[in-house]
Amino acid sequence: MKLLFIACLSPKTGNHTTAERIRSYIESAGHTCELRDAGEFQSPADVVNLVSEHPKFEAALAIHLFKAGRLLMDIEIPFGVIFGGTDINEDVKVEQKRVVMEQVLLKARFDSDVSNLKCEQEVSQSSKIYVQPQGIQTDVTEKFCWTEFLRSSGVRTEHVDELRVFLLVCGLRRVKDPLYLVEVFSKWHCENLLNVLVIIGPKIDPVLSAEVETVVKRTAGVFLAQERCQQELHAAMKRCFAVVNSSVSEGMSAAILEAIDLGVPVLARNIPGNAAVVQHEVTGLLYSSPQEFVHQSQRLLSDHELRERVVRNGKLYVEERHGVNQERETYQRLVDTLH
Repeated sequence: MKLLFIACLSPKTGNHTTAERIRSYIESAGHTCELRDAGEFQSPADVVNLVSEHPKFEAALAIHLFKAGRLLMDIEIPFGVIFGGTDINEDVKVEQKRVVMEQVLLKARFDSDVSNLKCEQEVSQSSKIYVQPQGIQTDVTEKFCWTEFLRSSGVRTEHVDELRVFLLVCGLRRVKDPLYLVEVFSKWHCENLLNVLVIIGPKIDPVLSAEVETVVKRTAGVFLAQERCQQELHAAMKRCFAVVNSSVSEGMSAAILEAIDLGVPVLARNIPGNAAVVQHEVTGLLYSSPQEFVHQSQRLLSDHELRERVVRNGKLYVEERHGVNQERETYQRLVDTLH
C-alpha cells in the first residue's frame, strides 16, 4: 500500500523525528510512505490535487489534528491522524480550530493520541481514539567534543569538568517559553559561576529567536548554542548536569523522555503534559516558578541519593512505557485498518 504522510517537518524538531520514526515503521511492514511537509500545502484542495495526480496513493496519515489533519478533509482515500501536543493543548481552546478538528476526527479512520491527555473529553467522544505513548530511541555520536560544544556556545571552559551545565532543549517558539528562567538563573549563576544554562534548539519563531539572542548576549551565565543533529544533541544531553523544560504547554516532550533514557536528571515545569511523564522526586523534579527551579536544582546538586533515584526510576519508566517495539506494532496495526 502507498501512503501519503503529512506532518510539520521543521528541521531538528520533535515532530520531524516522530514522523521519520513512524515512516520507518510503516515501510518496514512492506508499505511505501511518502512524507510531505504540511507547509507545502495552502489548503485541503492542494492535497486533493496531489492525490488525484498520483492515483497510487491508497491511504493517508497526518501528525497534528489541525495543522496537518485539516489538509486531509476532502480526500477520497481513508486516512488516520496522530495527535501532536499543541493541537490538543492549545488549538482546542480556539473555537474556529476546534470545529475543524472535530470534523477531522469524524472523517478519520483512526486517531492516535501521543499527547498524554484525555482527548476523548477534550475534543470528541470517539471510539476511534487509540492511546499510544511515544516511543523513544536515543543515539549518541562518539564524534562529539563537550569542551568544543561549550566553547562554541560562549561558555568559558577553564574549569570544564567542574561546570554544572543545565541544558534547556527546545525549539525557539512562544509555547516553549525559553526565557522563563533566564533572569533568576543569571542571579544564581552570579552566586556560583559554575552553574550555567545553555539553550539549544531550532529557531522556529524568527521574532522570538531574535529576542532570545538579544537577551542571552546581555545575561551572565546563560548561553545560546547552535542547533545540532540529533546524535550530537543526545551527546550534549548525556554530558550535561540536567536537562530542563520550561514550556507553557506540552503534549509528551520527546526531549524529556530522551534525557531520562540517557540517564540524565530532568527538571520540568509543572504543567499537565510534563506531570504525566515526570513524577516528582520519582522520575524527575517538577517546579512551578523560576525560584522553585533554583530550589529544586540545589537539591539535585546536594542530594546525590535523590539524583541517583530519579535517574534509576526514570530509566525503568521509559523502558516500560516508551519502548519502540510496542509503538511499531501499534502503528503497523493501525495502518492496516486503512486498507
